[in-house]
Amino acid sequence: MKKILVLATGGTIVSTAHKNGLAPGMTINQLSAFFDSAEGPIDLIPLMDKDSTNMQPEDWIKMSQTIRSHPDFDAYLITHGTDTMAYTAAGLSYLLSDFEKPVIITGSQIPLTFEHTDAKKNINDALLAARTIDFPGVYAVFDGRVIAGTRAVKVKSKSFDAFDSINFPLIAQIENQQFKILYRPSFNPGPITSRTGLNTNIYVIRAFPGLSVKFFDFIEQEKAGLVIESLGNGGLPSVGRNLVAGVEKLSQAGLPVIITTQIMNEGQDIDLYEVGQRVEQAGGITAGDMNTEAIVAKLMWVMARTQDLSQIKKIMQTPIAHDLDQL
Repeated sequence: MKKILVLATGGTIVSTAHKNGLAPGMTINQLSAFFDSAEGPIDLIPLMDKDSTNMQPEDWIKMSQTIRSHPDFDAYLITHGTDTMAYTAAGLSYLLSDFEKPVIITGSQIPLTFEHTDAKKNINDALLAARTIDFPGVYAVFDGRVIAGTRAVKVKSKSFDAFDSINFPLIAQIENQQFKILYRPSFNPGPITSRTGLNTNIYVIRAFPGLSVKFFDFIEQEKAGLVIESLGNGGLPSVGRNLVAGVEKLSQAGLPVIITTQIMNEGQDIDLYEVGQRVEQAGGITAGDMNTEAIVAKLMWVMARTQDLSQIKKIMQTPIAHDLDQL
């Protein structure tokens, strides 16, 4: 029987009613009571008690360090709020990309102590996933779906089926405590060591008709990385408000400009249209079918290890933790 370590970090799953609305409020004893009937040895660490809106990249580091400092466990389970769960799952996927044990992250849309909560099912499913999965990686478990950590996106604000796997097959499906593996991912630790460290000096902007080019000056002044959610397949306007010139300006300054699409499904083909080819020629780094949450986490991870633009491009375009389509 696997030995499992549970890290409690807060979120809706442990929230209670307060004067100004729901907020984390369950005691660790109350939470641990829901694991008492579980089969096999389980230890629980109250790591933090946050609404996940307040979760920061430094918290991802704390989680990864805690996991690495407890090597005697066979699997790890993190209870987490839903609003930033996809970012945390992606961040941990990189910080733990060389870690050879499964890490499961789950939460709920309704607090654990409420009637008709989804928390009990998600906890039970997450425990089953932790015991069953025999390959490494970070996985989000929610409403019976097991999703690769770099592919999870919150797509609904209230419904129980709040998370989907974007541009990648589900890893497994859980129904009536029956675990069915649908896709067995290969272990790909990537070209650089994981360990701790993230560079949070990045910005994300969504392209839209009328977007001013002035923000490029700010990015250059900050010496920051930039993620642009482009129009369609990677295109940006070059007529009128010339965003392509801004991409070229930052690239020539040695700053990475990652080009993704604001369309969630099917990824992008930046070479399909002339407007996309111009962006690529200006130095825009295409992100293929990655979602924004994974791009943000990966760029922080990469920039903490190198400032060389050619190396940043190479690593961003190298599949790590199932973040780029290799099917």
